[in-house]
Formats: sequence, C-alpha cells, structure tokens
Amino acid sequence: MIELRNVTKLYGTVIGVNDIDLTLAPGAYGLLGPNGAGKTTFLNLLTGQLFPSLGEVRVFGGRPNHPQILEKVGFCPGFEGMYANVSAYEWVTYLLELQGYARSQAKERARDALTLVGLSDAMHRPIGGYSRGMRQRAKFAQATAHDPELLILDEPFNGLDPIGRHDITMMLRDWIRRGRSLILSSHILHEVEAITTSFLLIYGGRLLASGSAEEVYSLLTDVPSEITLHCSHGALLAQRLIHEELVEGVTLIGDLGLKLATRRPLRVYQRLPQLCQELEISIEEVHSTDDSLHAVFSTLLRLRRGDRFSHAASSRMTKAVSGSGEDR
Repeated sequence: MIELRNVTKLYGTVIGVNDIDLTLAPGAYGLLGPNGAGKTTFLNLLTGQLFPSLGEVRVFGGRPNHPQILEKVGFCPGFEGMYANVSAYEWVTYLLELQGYARSQAKERARDALTLVGLSDAMHRPIGGYSRGMRQRAKFAQATAHDPELLILDEPFNGLDPIGRHDITMMLRDWIRRGRSLILSSHILHEVEAITTSFLLIYGGRLLASGSAEEVYSLLTDVPSEITLHCSHGALLAQRLIHEELVEGVTLIGDLGLKLATRRPLRVYQRLPQLCQELEISIEEVHSTDDSLHAVFSTLLRLRRGDRFSHAASSRMTKAVSGSGEDR
C-alpha cells in the first residue's frame, strides 16, 4: 500500500523526516510521536502535499499526487482549512464535485457523510458558527465521503468532547472492520490503542520502530520497570523483596520512600498486600512508570541517546528499529 525508500524532507537546514525506509501492507496503523516529531510531514508526503528532498514515496504503486491515487485516499488534516461563511453541506458537496462526482450524487454523499458523523441537524449552518468539535466532525465527513481505500487522519480527536471521541472511535473501528486501511497520527497513546494494534513510532524525524502491539511490548522484556512506594519500614520491605528475587535494584528515598527496579511488576503488585500484612507495613502511595507504549517510547529514546540497559534488550531493540543503522 505504501512504500518509502530512504525518504528525507528538508525545510532549508531543518530536517522534517530523516532517511525513512518503510513498506506498509494494507491495514490500520497508529503513527505515534510527540508534537514536532515529524508526524505531519510524514502524512503530507503520503498525500502528495510535500515532495521528498531525497528518496521516493509510493502510494498504491504510484506517485501520491496523481489524480487516480488521490481518489483512493481520504485525508483529515490537523489544521482547519474550512470556509467560515459556507455550510458543511456545501463544503463537502463542493469537495466531492472536485473528485468528479455529479452534483446530485455529491449532494447525496455529503448528506450521508455528515449524518454519519452526527451533524444532520447542523449541516446547513455556516461552519463559522460551529464548535471546534463540530468542525472536526465536518473534516472527518469530507475525508470519508468519497469512500476511499485509505484514510489518513492527523490528530483527529483534537477538540472533541468524550462523546465525540467515542463516536469517532466507533466509526474508525467500523471502518477497519469493513477492510479499509487507516493511518492515524496522534501524540496520545490511548487514543491509538483504542483503534489499532499496529504502530509506527517516530521522533525527531526518524522512524524509531514499527510493528504490532505484541512486538512493541516485547521490547520491554528485559527493561526494568520502576515502582516508587511511600511506606513505613521501607528498608525491611526492600530486604524482603530482594530476598524473594522480585526486584533487581532498590533505592531508598529518605525515611519513607522506596524506588524499586523490577522485571516482574505484576508479581510485585500481587505480593505487596501479603507482605504488608506479614511485616506490619503500611503503604501510603504507589507510583509506577506507564506500563504501555509510553514506556517503549522512552526506552527507544534512551537507546537513541546511547544509554545502555541490557545486551538482550538492546539486541531486540535494534531488530525492531526500521532500517539497519544503529543511529536509528
């Protein structure tokens, strides 16, 4: 579906994306990274709005700005490029006419798409009077009205209330169930995890890793998780956890603080209540690192900076990183 061959995009002396080499089969993917990581540049290369400074981009086997390729792609941009003085119905109808639909067919498709996103009562009102969430729904409608094979969404949940987020999530799940492809960009991990289990992790314009959720989670096998406790008799608790080989490292923080490094966090959580009763220890607070893709992302960044944690984890990480260079 998508192929990038050693793609680099430069903005003068600033690097947007750096030497990305990637092939994606049809399916649903989450593009994850913090703000400024290069996600929007990556998506604009896929939609033909930008051309690579180096390398080559192919979408469905052709150049992404070719009209026949654009017919297969729906794009929901992160910015709001809509006209305030026209209605969503007029706007989506006009964009469908640009796709080549007759006006009567464009009107019908626009009406169906706007109804699907919950704008049936507001579709004839000027967009300038919409809330941010309503504008986001209108953008989603125009991206899907022509029934594309691939839907590309740049931060689609921005401005949506919880109900709107739930509705869009359900629509995207249905989209995937219908066998359509999706690339969803976000810096909020749980938004992506609610929709797809395949991820692309990007930072500083570089693709750090790609794979299924299981493959991404496997990167953490030999990376200790950190658990911080505020408790009484911290030294006694630490001694017992070490004796039972539940932790690999312990740091005492003052009189009541304890930081544990463990590769068996679930077992530690299960054992703590029993130890509290046996040793007559009271625990006031428990904090842990995010046991999700955030932890993977942090680990990948540490590897990129050259930090060392274990040979086994480093070896698996290198295999997961897109490309063969260690500078990934």
